[in-house]
Amino acid sequence: MGIVVNQSIKNTVITYVGFGIGAANALFMYTNFLGKTYYGLTGFLLSSANIMMPLMAFGVHNTLVKFYNKYKTEQEKSEFLSFMLVLPLLLILPILVIGYFFYYTIATELSIKNPIIYDYVWIIPIIGLCMGYFEIFYAWVKVHMKSVFGNFIKEVFLRILISIFLFAVYYNYITPKSFIYCLVFIYLTTTLAMVYFAFKVKLPSFTLKFPQDKKAVFIYSIFIILSGSVATMLLDIDKFMLGQYINIDNIAYYSVAIFIATVIAVPSRAMHQITYPITAKLMSEHKYAELNELYKKTSITLQIVGGYVLLGILINIDTLYKLLPPEYAQGAFVVFVVGISKYFDLILGNNNAIIFNSKYYRMVLFLGLMLAILAIALNMLLIPIYQINGAAVATLVAVTLYSLAKLLFVVFKMNLYPFSRETLYSIGISLVTFAIFYYWEFPLHPFLAIVLKSVLMTVFYAYLNYKLRLSSDINQVVDTVLQKLPKF
Repeated sequence: MGIVVNQSIKNTVITYVGFGIGAANALFMYTNFLGKTYYGLTGFLLSSANIMMPLMAFGVHNTLVKFYNKYKTEQEKSEFLSFMLVLPLLLILPILVIGYFFYYTIATELSIKNPIIYDYVWIIPIIGLCMGYFEIFYAWVKVHMKSVFGNFIKEVFLRILISIFLFAVYYNYITPKSFIYCLVFIYLTTTLAMVYFAFKVKLPSFTLKFPQDKKAVFIYSIFIILSGSVATMLLDIDKFMLGQYINIDNIAYYSVAIFIATVIAVPSRAMHQITYPITAKLMSEHKYAELNELYKKTSITLQIVGGYVLLGILINIDTLYKLLPPEYAQGAFVVFVVGISKYFDLILGNNNAIIFNSKYYRMVLFLGLMLAILAIALNMLLIPIYQINGAAVATLVAVTLYSLAKLLFVVFKMNLYPFSRETLYSIGISLVTFAIFYYWEFPLHPFLAIVLKSVLMTVFYAYLNYKLRLSSDINQVVDTVLQKLPKF
């Protein structure tokens, strides 16, 4: 676990720095500089682009990680990468042709409820294309165990660019309308930066000769497109459908709540950058005992760290909303509901990596498709009645059932189990911590109250987890830090 702990810590720090910048963007700059209408439009466009991303990438970002270790010579690897870069064109070109000839019909349909969407629909496939190729080249550096800088581009550099253009809006250098167009430049820039770094890590010799097992690679990519589409649809279909049923301003309120809840998933995102290729390698070498150990360690570690983040958010949520414009407070329920769904997915450890690298990925895909249909149906039913709260409940039900389905497949089909006695202890500590600190209020400025309550909660939560030694990795990190502190 040495390389996992090392790069996971770096990725976690980078990701939280990025989320710190993102928090400034989402909670303050978007809400005050851009305004709720254009903030809602931004959320709609980026969610729609994210839904298109698996199609634009053709599942290559996962395929590359799964098959890379099977190639031994540099020539085979170069042929494989060349195939990976060409494969997405099979879908990209038809999508662009359809978009060009049927733009009026598509744009008109998407903008029935919110006419402001019409002029910006063309941005969706372009940003989706940038997202897709970013993930492809990001996967290329992951298989070389060089995930840290790519994570920096994705989590920090992207948000810094957004901050710069939001400040440009604030100082009237550009208009909110121009900011929407600048999103294309921002995502194109990050993609080109990722391409440059990927080729710096390993520049292959491009060839038109494709790998011998191209059929297996192609079939796997097709399934990954569908499974990736299911996963992103479960995460982003809510914002897309909000734009079809209610005023686009509500997407701004929902986006703030979703951003707050998404912070819970940061430890998972950081750790998975390095555990995904390691999981693929262990499975290709049939080292299932080591894989089971990795599964349990990632689960309890993410449960403790993610539980800490979830608690920090939930005990401070009412106070946090006092720092925002009053109309955004209606998203507090969304934070609770979506936060719980994120937490359940988090404690499954590297479950996704195991599924996508096993022979059962096809069956889970079919379950995912059914749950994606369920998510769409629930959104159609609940959004008109409960608006953003309805979208949150639909997300909770769909994501939880999808995560449960994946867990059961890994447990019963592969005899791998992520939970242990420490899982129950961790849940107990989280419940006790929430009960103690949620109702504890301080008559201070909201920012100071959040800081004070968070510090007290951190000491209590960290002490119990450390003393009970629930995660050997976390204790190892803490012991290393304590040893480096000066002794008085």
